[in-house]
Parts: sequence; C-alpha cells; structure tokens
Amino acid sequence: MGLRGRDVVSMRDLSKNDIESVLRAARKFIPVAEGKVRSNLLDGHLLALAFFEPSTRTRLSFETAMQRLGGRVVTIADPAVSSVSKGETLSDTVRMLSGYADAIVIRHPNEGAARLAAQVSDKPVINAGDGAGQHPTQTLLDLATMQERFGTLTGLRVVLMGDLRFGRTVHSLAYALTLFGATIVLTSPPSLKMPEHVRRELDSMGAHVIEEENLGRAIRTADVLYVTRIQKERFGDLAEYARVSSDYRLDPKLLEGVKDTFIVMHPLPRVAEIPKEVDSTPHAAYFRQAFLAVPVRMALLSQILTARGGA
Repeated sequence: MGLRGRDVVSMRDLSKNDIESVLRAARKFIPVAEGKVRSNLLDGHLLALAFFEPSTRTRLSFETAMQRLGGRVVTIADPAVSSVSKGETLSDTVRMLSGYADAIVIRHPNEGAARLAAQVSDKPVINAGDGAGQHPTQTLLDLATMQERFGTLTGLRVVLMGDLRFGRTVHSLAYALTLFGATIVLTSPPSLKMPEHVRRELDSMGAHVIEEENLGRAIRTADVLYVTRIQKERFGDLAEYARVSSDYRLDPKLLEGVKDTFIVMHPLPRVAEIPKEVDSTPHAAYFRQAFLAVPVRMALLSQILTARGGA
C-alpha cells in the first residue's frame, strides 16, 4: 500500500517490501544528495524536526534531505528555549507541530516517546531515536551502506559490537537483518549484552544469532563489523561506565586477517572505539554511511509525503 501518510516509529512498521522500495529510491536520489541534480519533488512541503536530545548527523541529514528536494524545515533543536522548559507536555507540543507541518521527525530520550507522538499527531511521525528503543531511519541507511558494498542484503554475516544493551541502532538493525537472512554475531561486554526481549523477538523470527566474546574470531569470516559507542549518557552509574568504556575497541591489527570486501561501520559519533588509523583503510565505511543518510531520508520523506516517492 506504500508509505504515503504512514508513521515510521519502529522497523516493525516497515515490511521487507517497504525497505526494498526505500533503498531502490535512495539509490536514484544519490546525485540529488550530491548536489549534481536539482529536484523540487517536495516543493511546498514543510517538515518539523522536534529534537529533545542532542544530534548532529540525524538532524542535519533530515534538513539536508528536505531542502535538497525543495521542501522547508522548522526545528526545535534545543528544548531549553522551547515551551517544554515551561512544562508543556510532549503531547501538546506534537499536536501543535502537527498543525504547522506535513510530517514530524522526533528524537527523544525516553523510549516510547515516538509512539506516543504518533498516537496524538494527525500527521506522519518519523522516529529519529527514542532512548534505548528504536532508530529505524538509521537502520535504513545502514542497510543502504551494506547493499552498496555487497550488491545484496541476503545472507550477510554481520558482527554487532559494543553497547548492545542501550544501542537503539543495533536493536533496529538486528530485526531488519533477520528479514534478509543474515547471520548476526554479538560481541559485547557482559553488562551490555543485547536485551532479552530483543533476543526473544529475533528467536521468534528464526534469526541465526551467535555470541562471540573474541572480536578477532568474530570478524575473521564476517562481511561487516558494526561498531557502537559505549554511551555514557545511558548510564546512571558512572562507575559502571568507566569499567566498560575501554572494552571492545577495534585494534587495527585485527583487520589484517579479514576478507578484502569486509567493511567497518559505525552510526557515529565515535569516541575511541575505532582508532583513526582505520580511516585510511579500504574497510572504513562509516563516513560513506553518514553520507547515505541523505538519499535514504530523501527516499523515505518523498514516499511518506507524495504519491510518487522516487527520484
């Protein structure tokens, strides 16, 4: 039925066909994202960005995507200077924004906030990250990065490393990879393992999931290493953060034994988990990954806001 007018709060809101449709359109939008081709596909459309949590890539790539397609953007980028600081509820803020814009992109520190926004808004809501919950548009650009390198998403072996407990990007990504028959290898500190409810869902889908504590063994036959930052802002106990923050950093020497086509991905920002020496290797894909956020979000916005939805 297509994506027009639909909310995208979780990857579960998207079928495999929906995902493939967005990725096909994203490939066509790459020249527009690069500024080589002009498009007015979203001329006359207005997007509201409601960011209650810090963001660089997600917010700017949504702004870039909308403006490259001829649309316009209004933004809450700092809750401290909005009526939220006066005690306005999230529901009231979202209802107000739905009266101003054609769609709303929301990032919020509380898991479930995006679903609440979708329930009260009469315009489509896109989740740009809700606490330790979901980040579906990040997953779409992650899949685009893998597809660009390998030509397919079917049957890849993907290592998810780092903060699998609080890392909303890996929660969404694991679900999507399962739809395409990937083998998922989990490697993390014991205190940051994938949550049980995520594991149960993957098991119910028939996912092929392996746990491997040794990173060298994990990546030896892998196609992708997806690195996540140990997120200080997710820890209530800073002593616990200090204990695990130095774990699971990528040693560049480990790349000497990987496949030629192997890629290292990261949703960014990175701290010290990927040394800068990796940047100059052919395996570094994280900056290309960040760029692909623009054509992917172009594709998603165009499909939600218009009947055409293509480049």
